[in-house]
Amino acid sequence: MPAQPLRVVVLISGHGSNLQIFIDSQSSGRLPIDIRAVISSRADAYGLVRAKQAGIEHETLLPQDFTSRECYDHALRDRVNRYRADLVILAGFMRILTPVFLAAYEGRVINIHPSLLPALRGLHTHERALREGLREHGCSVHYVTSALDAGPVIIQARVSVQPDDCGESLQRRVQYQEYRIYPRAVLWIAEGRIELRNHTVWRQGRRQDRPLVVTADDDLESL
Repeated sequence: MPAQPLRVVVLISGHGSNLQIFIDSQSSGRLPIDIRAVISSRADAYGLVRAKQAGIEHETLLPQDFTSRECYDHALRDRVNRYRADLVILAGFMRILTPVFLAAYEGRVINIHPSLLPALRGLHTHERALREGLREHGCSVHYVTSALDAGPVIIQARVSVQPDDCGESLQRRVQYQEYRIYPRAVLWIAEGRIELRNHTVWRQGRRQDRPLVVTADDDLESL
């Protein structure tokens, strides 16, 4: 484990279920992180309640208060800077970050997307997976770049699409995998086992040309 916890800022826009996983993992000692703040792009995001209940500093930064995405990201960058974040975690943050923010935090912003990237970038991935007749679906933890859902992937989890699946049932199974692999990716970063070099993921000192892919039955502790 690292000598000092990884300083983390979490960006949200909604319910904050992934945020809760990080709060619980921090509280239990499973993750060596220090969530310095939660910042939301919506004032009614329930994730703010989760942060308050956990005694974590929290605030809102509303897009409608700014004249452009760049102005918003300039302010967001300044807010995150106050907390001296080592890592910025997107947990349902429904905005595309611009280079204004990403240039300041290159290689230190991660996200989880509900598909096996590069497939199904964007929104409504579960319904699209069913509509396209995919046999496999899943989720991906990736570094964030200015291109939508296109950053280098750290780890993915696969789930099989069942004949009787609907969007909600598929979402539940994918979300369960999110709760497994997102904290694992953060743990690897905190331990220095994962890093981004020249737009490529390096794991334990070796270039990872293909994302690590796990299934629901894999033991993540052994990875």
